Amino acid sequence: MADILVVAEIVDGIVKKPTLAAIAFARDAAKAAGGTFAILAVGAGLDAAAKELSACGASKVLVADDPYTKNYLAERFAPTVAAAAKGFGVVAFPAATSGKDLAPRVAAKLGAGYAPDISGFKAEGGKLSYKRPMYAGNAFGWMQVSTPVEVVSVRPTEFTAAEPTGGASAIEKVAVVQDDPAAGKIEFLSFDVVKSERPELTEAKVIVAGGRSVKEKFMDVLSPLADTLGAAIGASRAACDAGYCPTDLQVGQTGKVVAPTLYLAIGISGAIQHLAGMKGSKTIVAINKDPEAPIFQVSDYGLVADLFAVVPELTAAIKAAKA
Repeated sequence: MADILVVAEIVDGIVKKPTLAAIAFARDAAKAAGGTFAILAVGAGLDAAAKELSACGASKVLVADDPYTKNYLAERFAPTVAAAAKGFGVVAFPAATSGKDLAPRVAAKLGAGYAPDISGFKAEGGKLSYKRPMYAGNAFGWMQVSTPVEVVSVRPTEFTAAEPTGGASAIEKVAVVQDDPAAGKIEFLSFDVVKSERPELTEAKVIVAGGRSVKEKFMDVLSPLADTLGAAIGASRAACDAGYCPTDLQVGQTGKVVAPTLYLAIGISGAIQHLAGMKGSKTIVAINKDPEAPIFQVSDYGLVADLFAVVPELTAAIKAAKA
């Protein structure tokens, strides 16, 4: 069994939560298959991130720290990751924003097979098999990668985030590759961030999500409840397509995959595309006036009622309980 390299996702020097899920996969998979795992950090100003990653039990933390990679561009990151990955049998990425973009490019440079969005694994005879969702999560299949190097992206909602082990792995610097032809054709212009005082959707412990039936009052109805709970706001694709809320709030197969401790689905019917993005939530509460809505099939608690009447009452009750 060859060793595993985890490519961390770091934004503004901060290690993003999906990275910890990829580390948990690598730790368990390496142990099961008889190997070790290391972590790679690429970016600029990575001292704090490297120190945090060194506490996760890796054999070593590789750091490619250079102003050239300050801003994420797949064409700049991929050559460095591919060079650092030499000698590793598996290269794992978090199946998150940059990981989904970077993993297939690195696989192409390594001539490696790619198993995207894995939700589990098993090891037999030192060989890893990967479990991944199909048909919007309604079925799961097992696959093996037959190339000498394997590239995988790890679904963060299916692995418990790795905790610090109390130790400190060795930190090694690696070179940033700056002579790749593709990188010379790309220029970083700007990165416009949607700023919000609410938690980031993919990292929130509580999410209040709304569907198309909330209509034009989407934010007016959901914001007071979300603010009371300290929650992020999510939405179904139908709500986003109707223009009731920004597209960056979309949860589902073609949106963001989340697994909060509490997910409140308000006025969401429960199409399979939406369920694919949230059914890993620990507790699901659904409010819908249609008793036959599919969302009730996956919810832990369901309330058949008019959301416009119930949500303000729920918000007031929670505020009273917290007072």
